[in-house]
Amino acid sequence: MKKTYWVIFVVFFQLAGCVSPDAEKLERANAVGLDKDQYGCIGSAGYSWCARSERCERPWELAGRAGFPNTQEDFVRYCFE
Repeated sequence: MKKTYWVIFVVFFQLAGCVSPDAEKLERANAVGLDKDQYGCIGSAGYSWCARSERCERPWELAGRAGFPNTQEDFVRYCFE
């Protein structure tokens, strides 16, 4: 009886280690914080590139500091025009 449990235990852990490489890539791609854009801005953390300041900015924080309305249109206007 103990031998049966041991065999089940060993087989279970061998199968648990079998993860497809594609599944690992997909898991890494969807991880929060790993979604950097071409400028290195992490979108999942709320950052977007601003050409005017030449850095990654959180639009709502920049709107408060720069004194423009917190809208996507005003962020784009401020950063890229």
